[in-house]
Amino acid sequence: MPIYEYACTECDHHFDIRHGADEKPALSCPRCEGSVRKVFHAAGIIFKGSGWYITDSAPKKGSGEDKKEDAPEVKSEKKIPAAAESKK
Repeated sequence: MPIYEYACTECDHHFDIRHGADEKPALSCPRCEGSVRKVFHAAGIIFKGSGWYITDSAPKKGSGEDKKEDAPEVKSEKKIPAAAESKK
């Protein structure tokens, strides 16, 4: 059976209760008998094994993705014909 953490909504007391995942126990705070809520925590992730590095997700050399970044930015300028400039 898993252990769940609860917190009192009135006095903010934290405590643990062991019960089944499908059970809905009638709970109250052991200090003030107030109503409680279930506390959720982020799951921890552990990467094990060799070769899992931040560089593994980087684009490989020779692929098209890294060539786009190295290419200089080309700016195109519109040329106005000489006849249009004289009319201004």
